[in-house]
Amino acid sequence: MRIERPAAARGHVSLDWLDSRHTFSFGHYYDPAWMGFGVLRVINDDTVAPGGGFATHRHANMEIISVVLDGALAHKDSGGNAGVIRAGDVQWMSAGHGIEHSEYNGSDAASVHFLQIWIQPERLNHQPAYAQQHFAADDRRGRWVTLASPDGVDGSIAIRQQAVLRAVRLGAGEQVTAMLAAGRRYWLHVATGVVTLDGRTLDAGAALGVVDEAAMLAVQGVEMADVLLFELPV
Repeated sequence: MRIERPAAARGHVSLDWLDSRHTFSFGHYYDPAWMGFGVLRVINDDTVAPGGGFATHRHANMEIISVVLDGALAHKDSGGNAGVIRAGDVQWMSAGHGIEHSEYNGSDAASVHFLQIWIQPERLNHQPAYAQQHFAADDRRGRWVTLASPDGVDGSIAIRQQAVLRAVRLGAGEQVTAMLAAGRRYWLHVATGVVTLDGRTLDAGAALGVVDEAAMLAVQGVEMADVLLFELPV
């Protein structure tokens, strides 16, 4: 089964300091048809203006991954972790039995553009945990790089779910393939740029879900693009 999610169909929140597009139901955006995709619960495409940010708030029992696309994002949490993550950085916070954190634009001059991703954990009420890692754009150019996985394979961040997150950067005409296995879910999300996927054109924010299908996807860049591929349990 294949599920298409056009970029323009996502939920939209616009404030004086925040422009956010929601792939799945979140906050004031509610659509019972789009409550998540298996254990993948949230993909928010956030642009935060200078001086803006999310004040301290609490999470529990969620794997929260932030992928910075442009700019700088400042983070602070009740576990004593604090710092700034920049373009190419991936931050993982396992909320576990409960943690408080805040996120703000780390620049006084430029906006920060990032994806906030929530994945439900395999088990509940872990001790909260945190990690941050840089994945250089050159290393992702024309090939899949694993950002997160259950066992930290290939230098990725180890998360608490049987899920894998991969990323690739494609220039115009560059192509990669992805082999999909039956018995798994896959969600391909175009973070920036434009690609073609098996004859479809997908622009930034568009996505394709595949459920329990053995197949090969061929993804080709139309203009410089960053693409994420989630492999998830059925």
